Amino acid sequence: MSEENTDGFDLSAEEARVLGVLIEKGYTTPDQYPLSLNALTNGCNQLTGRDPVMSLDEATVADAVESLHARGLVGRREGARVVKYEQLIRLRHSLPPAEQALLALLMLRGPQTAGELRTRSERMHRFDDVAAVQAGLEHLEEKYPPMVLALPRAPGTKETRYAHLMCGDVDVDAVVASVASGGGGAGGLSARVETLEAEVAALRAELNALKASLGED
Repeated sequence: MSEENTDGFDLSAEEARVLGVLIEKGYTTPDQYPLSLNALTNGCNQLTGRDPVMSLDEATVADAVESLHARGLVGRREGARVVKYEQLIRLRHSLPPAEQALLALLMLRGPQTAGELRTRSERMHRFDDVAAVQAGLEHLEEKYPPMVLALPRAPGTKETRYAHLMCGDVDVDAVVASVASGGGGAGGLSARVETLEAEVAALRAELNALKASLGED
């Protein structure tokens, strides 16, 4: 695994959270991007869209940012009032938006199926179908070193889950056991609620666009 280490594939859980947040917010809140340390800390500690939920202080986030900066994965922008940060993985590893979105979701939410990734990626990148998600995952799997791993299917499940490799090797047996016991990912009711929330957000965006085109406030 020495090649992974030199390429930065031995991130800590805190570093992976910071990098995932920077990728996510670059797409979901472009007007507020790059992020200040305070905004980045808030993003790391969100209660929604995070698995596991973390409670990081600014000092911990700052340490993670410095480590990522040393690896060439995060850049700094010196502003008039505050330093802001942006992700550079798109340049370091030549990742298009679709693959950035997938990697961010896996770092932020743990192992997921292609269907879950398609639903949850809506605000970052819209995939036409699950096959498009699958193609992105396969490309991330084929990179050297690989960034994503397809996990064995847990007993009683029909879909393959994928995990990121940015923190090194994955304990496959533990993940599969967690999924089999109902603890892996946000399945069931939670997944259905998220799907409905995504659909409502998309409808709201379409309504706002229609109002704008009609000249309404």
